[in-house]
Amino acid sequence: MILSCIQTDWKTIKTNTFRIISGSLKGRKFSFKDSDRLRPTSGKARETLFNWLQFEIHNKTILDPFAGTGALGIEAISRGSGKVCFIEKDFNTHKILDSNLKLLESDRYDLINQDSLKYLEKEQLQPFDFVFLDPPFNQELIPLTLSLISKQNLVDSKSKIYVESEFEIDLELLNSNIKYNCTIEKQKKSGNVYYCLISLV
Repeated sequence: MILSCIQTDWKTIKTNTFRIISGSLKGRKFSFKDSDRLRPTSGKARETLFNWLQFEIHNKTILDPFAGTGALGIEAISRGSGKVCFIEKDFNTHKILDSNLKLLESDRYDLINQDSLKYLEKEQLQPFDFVFLDPPFNQELIPLTLSLISKQNLVDSKSKIYVESEFEIDLELLNSNIKYNCTIEKQKKSGNVYYCLISLV
């Protein structure tokens, strides 16, 4: 992660950046403010995920309910995905993400500044091809979100779900929260973070 310092109001605010790995935006850098609540997906993890999905992402719809920096969704847009639905409830994080997305000069995204669980519970949306589930850790948000997207028919038997978590994902968790049969296609661990790709049948 590249850090730069901006001096303002007698205090130093760190600004981090992430770089798009491949696609039409390859090499582009995007900035976001340093925050304890942000845990952006590393470049290595993004490269692994999109290696898993490289032949499947084109023109597919994506739900990113805990968007944060938007690194996953912007990488997907760069690689030719269809529309990405970014949801980010923190106002300041949303504001910076909005500025970054406007740089794309693209209509292939929606950006919502709401609590994702409340928004998805009330909206009637079509099923997404992919869900990028990367919520804050240690808040029990993974089972809650899996249950909600299943109940609200935001996924179907052709969907895939990518999860970043502080614990290993197993079939017991998936089958108790998703009404489709689940297969864990891939799962890796880097440091204290697990990365998992799940397909539904």
